[in-house]
Amino acid sequence: MEAQLASCYLGRGWCYGRGLNCGKHGNIRFCPSLSLRFLPASCKMRQRNYSSQNKRQQAKNLYPDHPPRANLPATSDEDSDTENLSNNSITSLKDTADDLDATVEVEQTETFPDNSITCSKDDAKGIDFATETEPSNDKMSLTLLNEIRPKSIAANDEDQLSSVQLEDLIGMIKNAEKNIHLLNHARITALQDLEKILGEKEALQGEINVLEMKLAETDAKLRVAAQGKIHVKLLEDQLENLQRELSTRGDNVRNIHDEHVSLPFSLSEELDVLRTENLSLKNDLQALKEELGDIKATDERVQMLEKERSVLEDSLKELDDKLSASQKEVSKLYTLKSECKNLYEKVEHLQTLLDKATKQANQAIFVLQENQELRKKVDRLEESLEEASVYKLSSERLHHYNDLMQQKIKILDERLQKSDEEIHGYVQLYQDSVKEFQDTLNNLKEESKRRAEDEPVNDMPWEFWSQLLLMIDAWLLEKKISTDDARHLREMVWKRDGRIRNAYMSCKEKKEHEIISIFLRLMPSPKRSELHVIHIAAEMAPVAKVGGLGDVVTGLGKALQKRGHLVEIVLPKYDCMQYELIRDLKALDAVVESYFDGQLFKNKIWTGTVEGLPVYFIEPHHPGNFFWRGQFYGEPDDFKRFSFFSRAALELLLQAGKKPDIIHCHDWQTAFVAPLYWDLYAPKGLNSARICFTCHNFEYQGTAPASELASCGLDVHHLNRPDRMQDNSAYDKVNPIKGAIVFSNIVTTVSPTYAQEVRTVEGGRGLHATLNFHAKKFVGILNGIDTDAWNPASDTLLKVQYTAFDTEGKAENKEALRRKLSLYSANVRQPLIGCITRLVPQKGVHLIRHALYRTLELGGQFVLLGSSPVSHIQREFEDIANQFQSHEHARLILKYDESLARLIYAASDMFIIPSIFEPCGLTQMLAMRYGSIPIVRETGGLNDSVFDVDNYTIPEQFRNGFTFLTANEQGFNNALERAFSLYKNNSELWQQLVQKVMNIDFSWDSSAILYEELYEKSVARARAANHA
Repeated sequence: MEAQLASCYLGRGWCYGRGLNCGKHGNIRFCPSLSLRFLPASCKMRQRNYSSQNKRQQAKNLYPDHPPRANLPATSDEDSDTENLSNNSITSLKDTADDLDATVEVEQTETFPDNSITCSKDDAKGIDFATETEPSNDKMSLTLLNEIRPKSIAANDEDQLSSVQLEDLIGMIKNAEKNIHLLNHARITALQDLEKILGEKEALQGEINVLEMKLAETDAKLRVAAQGKIHVKLLEDQLENLQRELSTRGDNVRNIHDEHVSLPFSLSEELDVLRTENLSLKNDLQALKEELGDIKATDERVQMLEKERSVLEDSLKELDDKLSASQKEVSKLYTLKSECKNLYEKVEHLQTLLDKATKQANQAIFVLQENQELRKKVDRLEESLEEASVYKLSSERLHHYNDLMQQKIKILDERLQKSDEEIHGYVQLYQDSVKEFQDTLNNLKEESKRRAEDEPVNDMPWEFWSQLLLMIDAWLLEKKISTDDARHLREMVWKRDGRIRNAYMSCKEKKEHEIISIFLRLMPSPKRSELHVIHIAAEMAPVAKVGGLGDVVTGLGKALQKRGHLVEIVLPKYDCMQYELIRDLKALDAVVESYFDGQLFKNKIWTGTVEGLPVYFIEPHHPGNFFWRGQFYGEPDDFKRFSFFSRAALELLLQAGKKPDIIHCHDWQTAFVAPLYWDLYAPKGLNSARICFTCHNFEYQGTAPASELASCGLDVHHLNRPDRMQDNSAYDKVNPIKGAIVFSNIVTTVSPTYAQEVRTVEGGRGLHATLNFHAKKFVGILNGIDTDAWNPASDTLLKVQYTAFDTEGKAENKEALRRKLSLYSANVRQPLIGCITRLVPQKGVHLIRHALYRTLELGGQFVLLGSSPVSHIQREFEDIANQFQSHEHARLILKYDESLARLIYAASDMFIIPSIFEPCGLTQMLAMRYGSIPIVRETGGLNDSVFDVDNYTIPEQFRNGFTFLTANEQGFNNALERAFSLYKNNSELWQQLVQKVMNIDFSWDSSAILYEELYEKSVARARAANHA
C-alpha cells in the first residue's frame, strides 16, 4: 500500500514528486491542502502521538477501583515468587488492556463522524466509554472519512480521475471500519475476561490471607510446644536423678515417685495433640500450594490473553496504516482536482469528441473483422462449389445442396454490402470528429497565443519595478501628481505593463517633470490589480534581522511578489541596519506627522529596495531617538518605541493614499496596528484592508502597564477589558498580542503543531483561553526557507559546491571545516555532529551540553556555533569551550558567523535541535537542504517537518530524520545512538537518506499559496459584507 501512496501527505504537509524512493532521486514538496493544514489540531500523522498519553489516562480512569491487596509474608521462596509472578502478570494485562482500549478509542474517534460514541465495556457494571465532544474547529479532523466519499465522487464527476482507484479506496475504508468494529467487540470480550480473572484473583487472595493467618497461629503454637518439650525433657532428667537417689528408700519414696509420674503423662498427651494439629497444618499448606498452582494456571491464561491483545494491537496498527494511506490517496485526488479544474473545462469538449470518435472507430474495426470472417466463409463456400463443379456431381442432392449454397452466398453478399455501408458511415463520422477536434484545437492555440501576448513583461528585474513604484509614490507625497494618476500608474507597474517600461527607458535621462509628463500620457490599465499586501514589521532579512521574523517577512514577501501580488514593507529606520544591502536608498521630500504623547511629531520617510521588494523606512524626529540606540530590541522603553512606530506606519499609508487589501503585522512590536487601524484609522478613510497578525513566538508578549497605551492615542478605558487587551494574568496591564488576536481578521502562527500546543494551558503562556475563543480565525502555517539564498549548488561560501545527485563535495567541506577548526581529520568516516543555535533555555541547553559529551563517548566529533544572551549560560559554555579548546574532536565557537554557519551545515553528517519548544524552526530545514540529517525533539514545527526513520506508521518516503519525545537525556540518547548505528553500519542507506532530505522542497512557495488563500477568503468576505 505504501508504494501507491499519494503525493500529498496529510499529516505533515508534503507533496511527493517524481516518484521518490530511497534508491531514487526526486523532489518532495510541502504543499498541504488548506482544509487540513489550517486545522488548529492539524498534522494528523502526529496528532495521535501527541495526545495518546492523555487518552490512555482517560481510558484508565473509567475502570472501577479494585480493593487493595495486602502484602502478606510468604511461607517459602517458591510461594513468594509465584505470588509476585501472578500479581505482575495480571497488572501487566490490565495495563495492556488499557492501552488497547485507548488505541481503539482513538481509532473510533477518527473513523466515525459522530461526536459521541459509546461502547459497553462491561454490561454487568454499565460502564460506558464515550468520546469527548471536540471544539467546533476540530470537527473538521473528526469528519475526515465523511468528507472522503463526497469529495471523491465530486472528483469523479468533474474530473473523471481514477474512478476505479477511488472505489478501491472507499472499499478499503469500509473494510477498515468493519475490522475496527470486530476489533472493538474483541476488545470488550477481552476486558470482560480480564474482569473475571481479576475477581478470581481477589477471591484467591482472600483465601491466601486466611491461610497465612492460620499458618502464623500454627507457628506460634509450634514454638510454645517446642518450649514445653524442652521443659519436659528437663523434668524427666530430674525425675531419673530422683529415682536413683530414692531407689533405696521405702514406700514413701515410691509414693513420691507416683506423684511425679503423672506429670510426664499429661505432657505426652499435649504433645500428641500438637503433633495432630501440626499434621493438619501441613495438609492445609499442601492445599495452599495446590491453590497457588491454580494461580499459575491463571497466569498462563493471562499470558495467552496478552498474546491475543498483541495480535489485536498489530491488526489495529495495520488498519491504521491502510486508513492513512487511503486518506493520502484521496487527498491526492482532491489536490489534482483543484489543479486540473481549469484545464479540464477547456479540454472536456475535446475529450468527449475524441471518445466518441474512438468508440465509432472501434465499432468500425469490429464490423470490419466480422466482414473478414464472412469473406473467409464465402471463400470456403466458393472453393466447395469449385470442387463440386470439378467432379460434376449430377445427383439431385448435390443440385439441392448447390442451390442452398447459392442462397447462403447471396445472403452473405447482402450482409457484406450492408456492413461496408456501415463502415463507410463510421469512417465518415470519425473524419468529421477529427476535423471538429482539429478546429477546436486550433481555436485553443489561437486563444493561448492571444493570452501570451497579454502576459506581463518579464525581462526586467523586480528591483526595476519596485524603483518605479517608489518613484510614483514619491511624486504623490511631494504633490507632483494626483491620487488618481498615482493609482493608475501603480496599476500599470503592478501588471508590469510594457508601455510604462518602454516610456521610462526612453526618458530616464530626462528631467523629472518631463518623465512625469510622459507617464501621464499613458493610458491606465482597465483591469483590476492583484492583491495589495503591506507588511508592517520590526525586522526584515538581511538588513535588520534578529531571528526568524526577518526571514519570514522577506521570504513570504518575495513568494507573494512572484505570484503577481503587490507587496510592500514598512520598517523602522534603525541606526544599526546593514545599509549597504539597501538599493536606491533615498529620503523623500515629504514629512509625515503622527500623534504621540499628546502632540504631533514629524517622521522622515526613506525608500529603497531590499531583495527586490519596495521598502519604506520611518525615521521619527522624536527627542527619545527611538531607533538610534545601536540595537533593535532590549530597551526599557520598547513598548513606547514600537507603539509610536505602529501609529506612524498607519499614518504613512493614510497620507500616501494607499488602499491595501491586506495589512500584515508581526509579533507584539507591531501588534498595536490592529486596534489602531479599527479604532482610529478606519474612520479616517483607511478602511480597505483586512488585518492579518502572525505571532512567531507566544513566549514574548510585550505586556506593560495599561496607562502606557494612551501614548499612541488609544483609549485605555475602552481597551483595558477582559474581552479586549487586558492581560489575562494581570488586570492592570495590557497585552499587545491579545489585542492583535481580538482585533485582527486573520491570526496565524508558524506551524500547525505549535498552533495546537499554544491552545493548551502549558503552551499558551496565558493566552490559551483567548486563542480558543477566537479559534475560527486562528491557523498554523509552516514557514519556508529561501532556497535560492540557501543552495549548496551555488553557495560561494562553501569550499566545494554540491547537489543531491553528486554529494562528494560534502566530504570535501567536512575536511575543510576540520582543518579550519584544527580537528582530527584522519578518519573520513568519523561522524560529525553540528549545532547552530541561540543558547537559551527554550533550545534545551542541558541537552546540548549532554550531546557534546555523549557524541565523544560514541566516537564522533561535535561542533557548536552560537551564543547566549543569558549571562550565566554564556559563562557556563565559555568554561566548556576553554576545556575543549585544544581537543581534537570538539570545538565550541560562542558567536554567530554566517560563513562558518554555512560551512557547518555543509560539513556535518547530523544536526541536533533538542528544543524544549520550537514554534517553527528553520535550522532543521537548512540542515536538510545541505544534506545533514536532523535529530530533533517532537515539538512545534520540528514535529511538522522531521519524521523518524524508524516510525513505520509513516510512509517510507516521508521519513527523514531521528526524533525523540521526552526532553531528557535518555530520550536524546536513543535518537543519537540510532543515528550513529545507521551511519556506521549501513552507509548505502545513509547516503540514500542524505539524497532524500536534500530533495525535499522547503521553499516559501507552498506556504505563500496558503497565505494567499487566507488573504483572498478574508477579502472576499469583506466585499460580500459591504455589498450586503
